[in-house]
Amino acid sequence: MEIEWNYILRIFIAGLLGGLIGFEREFRAKEAGLRTHFIVALGSALFMIISQYAFTGRFDAARVAAQVVSGIGFIGAGVIIFQKNVVRGVTTAAGLWVAAAIGLACGAGMYAVAIAASLMTLACLEAMHLITRRYGEKSLNITISPVTSEQLFQLMETMKASGMDIHSFSVTGSVATIQMNVRQKNYQSAISSLLEAAKGLKVEIS
Repeated sequence: MEIEWNYILRIFIAGLLGGLIGFEREFRAKEAGLRTHFIVALGSALFMIISQYAFTGRFDAARVAAQVVSGIGFIGAGVIIFQKNVVRGVTTAAGLWVAAAIGLACGAGMYAVAIAASLMTLACLEAMHLITRRYGEKSLNITISPVTSEQLFQLMETMKASGMDIHSFSVTGSVATIQMNVRQKNYQSAISSLLEAAKGLKVEIS
């Protein structure tokens, strides 16, 4: 049986480019990393090759590729988490979606387009990471117990002085739950100030 080296090259490049995006996500400790992006891109390229060459003259070759576009949404939805009024994983889900598109491009033999898309995706992710580290805000949910009303207000004053933007708080018995934002660049110093002020109390941060 003749080995189709051209097809193997296509799925190899697809997996390599998808893996680059996955490496960036794994480096940032996100939900889907190198292996997931690699497999998604490689699988998409394989589907594209099958749709182009396995059904020639019998079916619409675009149908399999179209199903990849919609089907990848199920994997993407699986990495999106809604927890304590915060949505996480949307960027990683979008990364999986673009990895699938890169795989389809490689499967179609459009290497230049696939490489350009990969580089632009990585540039966007890295640039936004640098920008958000300096200018972005981090959403925090802080649970403190056991705490009195006087202690709570003292802690909130400390948080405000440390640059924390308090959105809301609630008190149930001796347990206080506070929702706030803090600048990424001030995160460590703000948390240190909070823990110093809350000595002797149980503090949970998420």
